[in-house]
Amino acid sequence: MTGTLPPLSLYLHFPWCVAKCPYCDFNSHGLRGELPAAAYIDALLAELRQLPDDLPGRPLVSIFLGGGTPSLFAPADIDRLMRGVRDHLSLGDKCEVTLEANPGALEHGSFEGYLRAGVNRLSLGVQSFADQQLQQLGRVHSSTEAVAAFRAARSAGFDNINVDLMYALPGQTVAAALDNVQRALDLGPEHLSHYHLTLEPNTPFHARPPDHLPDDDQAWDMQTACAGELRAAGFSDYEVSAWARNGRGSVHNLNYWNFGDYIGLGAGAHGKRTVRSNDGLQVWREHRLASPRRYLRHAGSGDAAQSARVAPADLVFEFMLNALRLREGVPLTQFTDYTGLSVAQLEPALTTAVERDLLCDPDSGRIRPTARGWRFLDDLQSLFLPLAQKISR
Repeated sequence: MTGTLPPLSLYLHFPWCVAKCPYCDFNSHGLRGELPAAAYIDALLAELRQLPDDLPGRPLVSIFLGGGTPSLFAPADIDRLMRGVRDHLSLGDKCEVTLEANPGALEHGSFEGYLRAGVNRLSLGVQSFADQQLQQLGRVHSSTEAVAAFRAARSAGFDNINVDLMYALPGQTVAAALDNVQRALDLGPEHLSHYHLTLEPNTPFHARPPDHLPDDDQAWDMQTACAGELRAAGFSDYEVSAWARNGRGSVHNLNYWNFGDYIGLGAGAHGKRTVRSNDGLQVWREHRLASPRRYLRHAGSGDAAQSARVAPADLVFEFMLNALRLREGVPLTQFTDYTGLSVAQLEPALTTAVERDLLCDPDSGRIRPTARGWRFLDDLQSLFLPLAQKISR
């Protein structure tokens, strides 16, 4: 039978924040009233009890507690949840467990508690070290609090910390973007996520863009200048927006980009699961109810999730959409291993991409973007769209 079950991760979504940022299009909600912490952990545990029987036999390579703001939940809540995860799923020997934390949404003394609960990696949503820009972004912390949070996490014993930064911010210059990166580097993180501020649909920033946004050329200058600074500091851009040193790339995100499987639990969480059938491999997508109130009401009942099989034509695009985000790409054989489809289904688009100098010659055994393909990634990825979607574009 063609195809291999890919590695498995677990994503746990926490949908509340102190306040909703105007650029954010994630399923997150400003907290009104008391956080229903106990009820939400109960809901996640109820969902864990409903997982298919075959999943416990597949050890997790990573767990990611994302949001929203998971650090609104006390270490005792996270500990109760992690004990439930270990009761229902098996964890690999080196399972990476990441908690997203916003510097303005936690008590710094809590870091030790999260570490004891089983979290071994932190992702700090700093975004900027300039207080004026933090205010423009609707962030609830200051640059001083961001630095204090990082140092407290390090003192607590965390040896794997990511810092999230944005560039192309309102009124930002290349020099300011470089200063932002340098202030992050001064803290000594293992990983840095460096994102272009994007005006996503259905956000306040999309409806009312902030003044003095850098244009595309200015944003490109910031990106290239910051990339040079990061490389000089020993970081490598193993993915479009992700930088790491000493091999500390995010295991969880690498599993996404390598077309791995992941269980998604929590309000609005999405999952991907590969199953064996008499016809080979089938890939299924699943999503949970987005409304926290409705999710709390239905979690564990079987009514909180919907699933649909991914059509083969869509599998081609979904695989390539992820794989091409990786600087080194993926082995060509991985396409067949994880989709059950023949490489022949890729060949027309592969040929076109090579001819346009967007893709390295796949005869090397890898699917990997060229420097030009890395810069014009949207153009490269669109070559693998199903025909109907290409026409609609």
